[in-house]
Amino acid sequence: MNRKLLMLPALVGVMAPLVTGCGTSSGGSGGSSKAIVVGTTDSIELTKDNPAPLDPATSYDSATWNIFYNTFQMLLTYPRGSTTPTPDAAKECHYLDVTGLTYQCTLQDGLQFSNGHPLTSEDVKFSVDRMKKINFSAGPASLISGVKSVATPDPKTVTFHLKAADATFPAKLATPAAAIVDHQVYDADKPYEGWKLVGSGPYTLDSFDEGKKGVFSKNDHYKGQLKLNNSRVELRMFDDSTKMQAALKAGSIDVMSRTLSPDQINSLQESTDPDIKLTESPGGEARYLFLNTDAPGLKSQAVRQAMARVIDRQAITRDVYKRTAEPLYSVVPQGITGHVNSFFNAYGDPSVSAARSVLRAAGFTGKVPLTINFRRDTGGTMNQAEAEEIKRQLDASGLFDVQVQSEQWNAFLKAASQRKYQIFAISWLPDFPDPDNYIAPFFDKDNFLNLPYQSAQIENQILPQTRKQAQRSTASAGFGNAQKIIAHDVPLLPLWQGKQYIAARSDITGVEWALNSSTTTQFWELGRGVAG
Repeated sequence: MNRKLLMLPALVGVMAPLVTGCGTSSGGSGGSSKAIVVGTTDSIELTKDNPAPLDPATSYDSATWNIFYNTFQMLLTYPRGSTTPTPDAAKECHYLDVTGLTYQCTLQDGLQFSNGHPLTSEDVKFSVDRMKKINFSAGPASLISGVKSVATPDPKTVTFHLKAADATFPAKLATPAAAIVDHQVYDADKPYEGWKLVGSGPYTLDSFDEGKKGVFSKNDHYKGQLKLNNSRVELRMFDDSTKMQAALKAGSIDVMSRTLSPDQINSLQESTDPDIKLTESPGGEARYLFLNTDAPGLKSQAVRQAMARVIDRQAITRDVYKRTAEPLYSVVPQGITGHVNSFFNAYGDPSVSAARSVLRAAGFTGKVPLTINFRRDTGGTMNQAEAEEIKRQLDASGLFDVQVQSEQWNAFLKAASQRKYQIFAISWLPDFPDPDNYIAPFFDKDNFLNLPYQSAQIENQILPQTRKQAQRSTASAGFGNAQKIIAHDVPLLPLWQGKQYIAARSDITGVEWALNSSTTTQFWELGRGVAG
């Protein structure tokens, strides 16, 4: 019989499992020599917009970070089921004083990159300085933009001097924005082009065939806290999620995660196939519709507020996503500290008459022309169906005239960050489970999408103040105010909050731990046991 593994949220978005069914999972240092084959519909492409897709300095999306978390090492990492970063490449880290302006880490002894080169504090400083210097368009440099300077008193000590106190800095050091690269291999001021990488994480990348597969093996030089339950992983890429599911059923892949279509998820939930099990957990993924507040038609706050009064999230999650996602009424999802239903509180249930009144009061008498841009669908994504449903809702109000357009991912992201779109939709997967990471990436001074909207109160008061609060629950009031400001000004419309799903053959263990709160597949958790 199919085993469905249910998972419950623990604290701030990290998932702790409640498991039903049989099978065992145990730690280890390598496991079976037979590769575990993981299927995905995520696409990684080498293009003129990003000729170095496997360089942490350039790529900031779930597909590439899935690789980075498994191949690069950071000073800190998240142990299983925890929301607190703990040392990995570091032996220990701490703030030097109560100001929170200086953070210091001591490295473990004998660290090496996969090529055998020693890893020292010089490499850590080089990596952070390099990330800031390259500052790739729509890349992750904004996560460490708060670093003023990095010092290396000795080969094992690295000291970060911050521009302002930041209680989230340890969490940022646990992301690939702070991935440690080899200063003897990577250039200081330009991306590392092609399909290659050198890291010190739990796996090495042996080969990468664009659009087909990546092959990973245990990194014998890795020194960190992660315990590997296998020695080899193959990441196999599909352009169609139905083909991926067929491969799982046939046994040619062992695991499949992103992205399953709603119909596939519902089918797997109802399945009685004894050879395949499904894991479902609450997720931190949030889907947003960004509104260019400088674009014609959207400069008026009345137009944006009218859109907020028309959009029916219940219909989107019911009809497009078949209830595999939940309506979202704030920039900060449910389950994250400080969440408030700010958009529902401001606008209530969808109301065309209320939207019409807002527009007429602002002097709009005809239909407002709008264009929604979205990422071209890959695998089981529903971007086009979602855009067409939003178009249907807005057009049906008689207040808007909407067009929809799609684009390949790298070109889409570049155009969005260059403010070429009037409206665009993006799914956000958190870098770390904190409300700051749902607000700052879009509304801080150095936001990675280069959005035109600015709120002085969020930038100069709320974010700096909340980052001083080490106990994150005490920052809830500030984040609540930020959510109210965003709902009032409407630089974006939150649409839905996603759940996480991963399906696997019944002999694969550790599946319940394999997805973290950012939907990264943690290769090391997967092992091969006994079917049944």
